[in-house]
Amino acid sequence: MLAGCGSFDGKREGGPVAGPAPAPAETLVPDRPVKIGAPYAVDGVTYTPADIADYDEVGYASWYGDELAGKPTANGETFDPAAISAAHKTLPLPSYVEVTALDTGRTILVRVNDRGPMANDRLIDLSRGAAEQLGLKPGVAGVRVRRTSPPAAERAQLRAGKAVPARIPTPDSLLAILRSKLTGKPSPAAIAAGVAKQATSAAPPPRTKPGDDRFIVEGPGGKAPPTASAPPKPAPAATSGSYAVQVATFSTEARANATAKVVGGSVGKAGNLWRVRMGPFASEADAKAALGKAHAKGFRDAVITRDR
Repeated sequence: MLAGCGSFDGKREGGPVAGPAPAPAETLVPDRPVKIGAPYAVDGVTYTPADIADYDEVGYASWYGDELAGKPTANGETFDPAAISAAHKTLPLPSYVEVTALDTGRTILVRVNDRGPMANDRLIDLSRGAAEQLGLKPGVAGVRVRRTSPPAAERAQLRAGKAVPARIPTPDSLLAILRSKLTGKPSPAAIAAGVAKQATSAAPPPRTKPGDDRFIVEGPGGKAPPTASAPPKPAPAATSGSYAVQVATFSTEARANATAKVVGGSVGKAGNLWRVRMGPFASEADAKAALGKAHAKGFRDAVITRDR
Protein backbone atom coordinates (compact mmCIF):
# COMPACT_ATOMS: atom_id res chain seq x y z
CA MET A 1 0.00 0.00 0.00
CA LEU A 2 1.31 3.40 -0.91
CA ALA A 3 2.14 5.83 1.84
CA GLY A 4 0.39 9.22 1.65
CA CYS A 5 2.32 12.25 0.56
CA GLY A 6 1.21 15.87 0.43
CA SER A 7 3.31 19.00 0.17
CA PHE A 8 3.25 22.62 1.25
CA ASP A 9 5.99 25.21 1.30
CA GLY A 10 8.28 22.81 -0.50
CA LYS A 11 7.88 19.91 1.94
CA ARG A 12 6.13 16.63 1.32
CA GLU A 13 4.63 14.58 4.13
CA GLY A 14 5.23 10.86 4.13
CA GLY A 15 6.64 9.19 1.04
CA PRO A 16 6.15 6.41 -1.48
CA VAL A 17 6.65 2.77 -0.68
CA ALA A 18 9.88 1.10 -1.58
CA GLY A 19 9.93 -0.58 -4.96
CA PRO A 20 12.39 -2.48 -7.13
CA ALA A 21 15.99 -1.38 -7.19
CA PRO A 22 16.45 1.70 -9.40
CA ALA A 23 18.30 1.53 -12.71
CA PRO A 24 22.09 1.93 -12.54
CA ALA A 25 23.27 5.53 -12.61
CA GLU A 26 25.08 5.08 -15.92
CA THR A 27 21.89 4.13 -17.76
CA LEU A 28 18.60 5.90 -18.38
CA VAL A 29 15.71 4.92 -16.16
CA PRO A 30 13.29 2.74 -18.14
CA ASP A 31 9.83 3.67 -19.39
CA ARG A 32 8.81 0.00 -19.32
CA PRO A 33 7.02 -1.71 -17.81
CA VAL A 34 4.33 0.90 -17.23
CA LYS A 35 2.73 0.43 -13.82
CA ILE A 36 -0.89 1.28 -13.11
CA GLY A 37 -1.58 -0.51 -9.83
CA ALA A 38 -4.65 -1.53 -7.86
CA PRO A 39 -6.95 0.89 -6.00
CA TYR A 40 -5.49 2.07 -2.70
CA ALA A 41 -6.69 4.08 0.28
CA VAL A 42 -5.00 6.89 2.20
CA ASP A 43 -6.68 8.57 5.19
CA GLY A 44 -10.02 7.00 4.29
CA VAL A 45 -9.93 8.17 0.66
CA THR A 46 -9.75 5.55 -2.10
CA TYR A 47 -7.78 6.29 -5.27
CA THR A 48 -8.13 4.19 -8.42
CA PRO A 49 -5.20 4.35 -10.86
CA ALA A 50 -6.30 4.34 -14.51
CA ASP A 51 -4.76 4.63 -17.97
CA ILE A 52 -6.63 7.67 -19.37
CA ALA A 53 -5.02 8.69 -22.66
CA ASP A 54 -6.80 12.07 -22.89
CA TYR A 55 -6.42 13.01 -19.21
CA ASP A 56 -6.84 16.80 -18.96
CA GLU A 57 -7.56 18.40 -15.58
CA VAL A 58 -7.27 21.76 -13.84
CA GLY A 59 -6.39 22.05 -10.16
CA TYR A 60 -3.60 23.02 -7.78
CA ALA A 61 0.05 21.98 -7.89
CA SER A 62 2.34 21.71 -4.90
CA TRP A 63 6.05 20.88 -4.89
CA TYR A 64 8.68 19.24 -2.78
CA GLY A 65 12.40 19.83 -2.48
CA ASP A 66 15.40 17.87 -1.29
CA GLU A 67 14.03 16.03 1.75
CA LEU A 68 13.34 12.83 -0.23
CA ALA A 69 16.46 12.93 -2.41
CA GLY A 70 17.83 9.47 -3.07
CA LYS A 71 14.72 7.66 -1.85
CA PRO A 72 12.69 5.32 -4.10
CA THR A 73 9.67 6.62 -5.97
CA ALA A 74 6.47 4.59 -6.24
CA ASN A 75 7.73 2.80 -9.37
CA GLY A 76 11.14 2.01 -7.91
CA GLU A 77 13.26 4.80 -9.39
CA THR A 78 15.50 7.03 -7.32
CA PHE A 79 14.04 10.46 -6.60
CA ASP A 80 16.17 13.31 -7.90
CA PRO A 81 14.87 16.74 -6.77
CA ALA A 82 16.61 18.44 -9.69
CA ALA A 83 14.98 16.23 -12.33
CA ILE A 84 11.78 17.33 -14.09
CA SER A 85 9.41 14.85 -12.46
CA ALA A 86 6.15 14.73 -10.53
CA ALA A 87 3.82 12.67 -8.38
CA HIS A 88 0.19 11.99 -9.33
CA LYS A 89 -2.52 9.99 -7.57
CA THR A 90 -3.82 7.88 -10.45
CA LEU A 91 -1.88 8.23 -13.73
CA PRO A 92 0.23 5.28 -14.91
CA LEU A 93 3.89 5.29 -13.86
CA PRO A 94 5.63 6.62 -15.80
CA SER A 95 3.45 9.08 -17.72
CA TYR A 96 4.26 12.30 -19.52
CA VAL A 97 2.18 15.42 -18.93
CA GLU A 98 2.22 19.04 -19.97
CA VAL A 99 1.83 21.26 -16.90
CA THR A 100 0.63 24.83 -17.50
CA ALA A 101 0.90 27.56 -14.85
CA LEU A 102 -2.45 29.35 -15.00
CA ASP A 103 -1.05 32.66 -13.79
CA THR A 104 1.54 32.97 -16.58
CA GLY A 105 0.48 30.50 -19.28
CA ARG A 106 3.92 28.90 -19.24
CA THR A 107 3.88 25.18 -20.09
CA ILE A 108 6.53 22.51 -19.53
CA LEU A 109 6.79 18.77 -20.13
CA VAL A 110 7.06 16.64 -16.97
CA ARG A 111 7.60 12.92 -16.34
CA VAL A 112 5.32 11.40 -13.67
CA ASN A 113 7.05 8.62 -11.74
CA ASP A 114 5.58 8.82 -8.23
CA ARG A 115 2.32 8.74 -6.28
CA GLY A 116 0.95 11.80 -4.50
CA PRO A 117 0.12 14.40 -3.32
CA MET A 118 -2.39 12.87 -0.91
CA ALA A 119 -4.16 16.17 -0.29
CA ASN A 120 -7.64 16.32 -1.81
CA ASP A 121 -7.29 19.89 -3.01
CA ARG A 122 -4.10 19.26 -4.98
CA LEU A 123 -3.74 17.69 -8.38
CA ILE A 124 -0.01 17.13 -8.83
CA ASP A 125 3.20 17.33 -6.80
CA LEU A 126 6.15 18.73 -8.76
CA SER A 127 9.81 18.12 -8.08
CA ARG A 128 11.93 21.15 -7.25
CA GLY A 129 13.40 21.06 -10.75
CA ALA A 130 9.97 21.03 -12.40
CA ALA A 131 8.63 23.78 -10.14
CA GLU A 132 11.63 25.99 -10.88
CA GLN A 133 11.35 25.45 -14.65
CA LEU A 134 7.67 26.37 -14.46
CA GLY A 135 8.49 29.44 -12.37
CA LEU A 136 6.53 28.37 -9.26
CA LYS A 137 7.38 29.37 -5.73
CA PRO A 138 6.93 27.19 -2.62
CA GLY A 139 3.27 26.70 -1.82
CA VAL A 140 0.46 25.90 -4.24
CA ALA A 141 -0.49 27.30 -7.64
CA GLY A 142 -3.26 26.78 -10.18
CA VAL A 143 -2.23 24.52 -13.07
CA ARG A 144 -3.55 22.54 -16.00
CA VAL A 145 -2.26 18.95 -16.25
CA ARG A 146 -2.69 17.35 -19.66
CA ARG A 147 -1.36 13.92 -20.56
CA THR A 148 0.63 13.77 -23.78
CA SER A 149 2.88 11.47 -25.81
CA PRO A 150 6.11 13.35 -26.52
CA PRO A 151 8.76 12.39 -29.08
CA ALA A 152 11.35 9.78 -28.12
CA ALA A 153 14.09 12.42 -27.88
CA GLU A 154 12.15 14.40 -25.29
CA ARG A 155 11.37 11.24 -23.33
CA ALA A 156 15.06 10.38 -23.23
CA GLN A 157 15.94 13.89 -22.09
CA LEU A 158 13.54 13.69 -19.14
CA ARG A 159 14.61 10.13 -18.31
CA ALA A 160 18.14 11.49 -18.05
CA GLY A 161 16.88 14.03 -15.51
CA LYS A 162 17.19 17.01 -17.87
CA ALA A 163 14.53 19.53 -18.88
CA VAL A 164 13.23 19.94 -22.41
CA PRO A 165 12.40 23.38 -23.83
CA ALA A 166 9.18 24.95 -22.57
CA ARG A 167 6.14 24.76 -24.82
CA ILE A 168 4.57 27.73 -26.61
CA PRO A 169 2.83 29.95 -24.00
CA THR A 170 -0.90 29.30 -23.71
CA PRO A 171 -3.04 32.03 -25.37
CA ASP A 172 -4.92 34.37 -23.04
CA SER A 173 -8.26 33.23 -24.45
CA LEU A 174 -7.59 29.62 -23.46
CA LEU A 175 -6.11 30.66 -20.11
CA ALA A 176 -9.35 32.46 -19.26
CA ILE A 177 -11.29 29.24 -19.86
CA LEU A 178 -8.84 27.18 -17.81
CA ARG A 179 -8.90 29.62 -14.90
CA SER A 180 -12.68 29.48 -14.82
CA LYS A 181 -12.43 25.75 -14.15
CA LEU A 182 -10.75 26.27 -10.79
CA THR A 183 -13.00 26.31 -7.77
CA GLY A 184 -14.01 29.68 -6.33
CA LYS A 185 -11.91 29.12 -3.20
CA PRO A 186 -8.54 30.84 -3.69
CA SER A 187 -5.34 28.96 -2.93
CA PRO A 188 -3.24 29.83 0.12
CA ALA A 189 -0.76 31.58 -2.19
CA ALA A 190 -3.54 33.66 -3.70
CA ILE A 191 -4.80 34.63 -0.27
CA ALA A 192 -1.32 35.75 0.73
CA ALA A 193 -1.14 37.84 -2.44
CA GLY A 194 -4.37 39.61 -1.56
CA VAL A 195 -6.67 37.94 -4.08
CA ALA A 196 -9.04 37.00 -1.26
CA LYS A 197 -10.20 40.62 -1.10
CA GLN A 198 -12.45 39.75 -4.05
CA ALA A 199 -14.73 38.03 -1.55
CA THR A 200 -15.87 41.47 -0.35
CA SER A 201 -17.44 42.32 -3.71
CA ALA A 202 -21.23 42.46 -4.11
CA ALA A 203 -21.49 39.03 -5.76
CA PRO A 204 -19.83 35.98 -4.20
CA PRO A 205 -17.21 34.24 -6.36
CA PRO A 206 -18.33 31.29 -8.50
CA ARG A 207 -18.23 27.89 -6.87
CA THR A 208 -18.09 24.36 -8.14
CA LYS A 209 -21.43 22.58 -8.38
CA PRO A 210 -21.46 19.87 -5.64
CA GLY A 211 -21.55 16.32 -6.95
CA ASP A 212 -21.34 17.37 -10.58
CA ASP A 213 -18.63 17.89 -13.19
CA ARG A 214 -15.94 19.96 -11.48
CA PHE A 215 -15.66 22.23 -14.50
CA ILE A 216 -19.29 23.44 -14.45
CA VAL A 217 -19.45 26.56 -12.28
CA GLU A 218 -22.51 28.27 -10.91
CA GLY A 219 -23.11 31.53 -9.12
CA PRO A 220 -25.11 32.37 -6.01
CA GLY A 221 -28.46 30.65 -5.61
CA GLY A 222 -27.49 27.79 -7.89
CA LYS A 223 -27.78 29.87 -11.06
CA ALA A 224 -25.04 29.95 -13.64
CA PRO A 225 -23.28 33.32 -14.03
CA PRO A 226 -23.86 35.17 -17.31
CA THR A 227 -20.53 34.06 -18.77
CA ALA A 228 -21.41 30.38 -18.25
CA SER A 229 -25.19 30.45 -18.68
CA ALA A 230 -25.14 28.42 -21.88
CA PRO A 231 -22.62 26.20 -23.67
CA PRO A 232 -20.73 28.07 -26.38
CA LYS A 233 -21.95 27.45 -29.90
CA PRO A 234 -19.36 25.63 -32.01
CA ALA A 235 -18.38 27.20 -35.29
CA PRO A 236 -20.21 25.74 -38.29
CA ALA A 237 -18.27 23.07 -40.13
CA ALA A 238 -17.67 22.99 -43.86
CA THR A 239 -20.08 20.86 -45.85
CA SER A 240 -17.56 19.06 -48.07
CA GLY A 241 -13.97 17.84 -48.13
CA SER A 242 -12.10 14.72 -47.07
CA TYR A 243 -9.59 16.33 -44.68
CA ALA A 244 -10.22 17.23 -41.03
CA VAL A 245 -8.25 18.02 -37.88
CA GLN A 246 -9.05 15.99 -34.77
CA VAL A 247 -8.24 18.35 -31.91
CA ALA A 248 -9.11 16.40 -28.74
CA THR A 249 -11.68 14.19 -27.03
CA PHE A 250 -13.38 14.89 -23.71
CA SER A 251 -15.57 13.08 -21.22
CA THR A 252 -18.08 15.95 -21.00
CA GLU A 253 -19.87 17.93 -23.69
CA ALA A 254 -19.31 21.21 -21.83
CA ARG A 255 -15.53 20.89 -22.02
CA ALA A 256 -15.72 19.88 -25.67
CA ASN A 257 -17.88 22.92 -26.49
CA ALA A 258 -15.45 25.23 -24.72
CA THR A 259 -12.54 23.84 -26.74
CA ALA A 260 -14.51 24.02 -30.00
CA LYS A 261 -15.12 27.71 -29.39
CA VAL A 262 -11.41 28.32 -28.88
CA VAL A 263 -10.29 26.59 -32.10
CA GLY A 264 -13.35 27.30 -34.24
CA GLY A 265 -14.29 23.65 -34.51
CA SER A 266 -17.33 21.45 -34.03
CA VAL A 267 -18.34 18.80 -31.49
CA GLY A 268 -19.49 15.28 -32.24
CA LYS A 269 -20.38 12.28 -30.07
CA ALA A 270 -17.96 9.34 -30.23
CA GLY A 271 -19.21 6.55 -27.97
CA ASN A 272 -19.07 7.86 -24.40
CA LEU A 273 -16.78 10.73 -25.39
CA TRP A 274 -17.17 14.08 -27.14
CA ARG A 275 -14.82 14.77 -30.04
CA VAL A 276 -13.70 18.20 -31.23
CA ARG A 277 -12.83 18.49 -34.93
CA MET A 278 -11.94 21.27 -37.32
CA GLY A 279 -13.15 21.01 -40.90
CA PRO A 280 -13.79 19.22 -43.17
CA PHE A 281 -11.36 20.80 -45.63
CA ALA A 282 -11.12 20.35 -49.38
CA SER A 283 -7.30 20.30 -49.44
CA GLU A 284 -4.45 19.07 -47.30
CA ALA A 285 -2.99 22.59 -47.28
CA ASP A 286 -6.13 23.96 -45.62
CA ALA A 287 -6.03 21.14 -43.09
CA LYS A 288 -2.38 21.88 -42.28
CA ALA A 289 -3.23 25.54 -41.71
CA ALA A 290 -5.97 24.51 -39.27
CA LEU A 291 -3.58 22.08 -37.58
CA GLY A 292 -1.14 24.92 -37.02
CA LYS A 293 -3.91 26.96 -35.43
CA ALA A 294 -4.79 24.08 -33.08
CA HIS A 295 -1.14 23.65 -32.06
CA ALA A 296 -0.82 27.40 -31.46
CA LYS A 297 -3.84 27.24 -29.14
CA GLY A 298 -2.06 24.62 -27.02
CA PHE A 299 -3.54 21.41 -28.46
CA ARG A 300 -0.25 19.79 -29.47
CA ASP A 301 -1.76 16.30 -29.93
CA ALA A 302 -4.11 17.46 -32.70
CA VAL A 303 -3.73 15.45 -35.93
CA ILE A 304 -4.99 15.56 -39.51
CA THR A 305 -7.41 12.81 -40.54
CA ARG A 306 -8.65 11.94 -44.00
CA ASP A 307 -11.81 10.13 -45.13
CA ARG A 308 -11.13 7.79 -48.03
